[in-house]
Amino acid sequence: MAKCEICGKEKSWGNKISIARSHVSRRASRTFSPNLRSIKADVNGEVKKIHVCAKCLRSGKVKRA
Repeated sequence: MAKCEICGKEKSWGNKISIARSHVSRRASRTFSPNLRSIKADVNGEVKKIHVCAKCLRSGKVKRA
């Protein structure tokens, strides 16, 4: 399952809403996946390949190897 190994962000569920009409009447369920990147990171002094979301990567929570 798609999950960030740093913050734990994973798939979430919501509704896809049809905007063809002025009154929204049709809804269909959909999933929102996190923006994951597979990187080599320095984890406890070892280089490991982990899945990290783009937000953790940008904020500097992960040190690239």
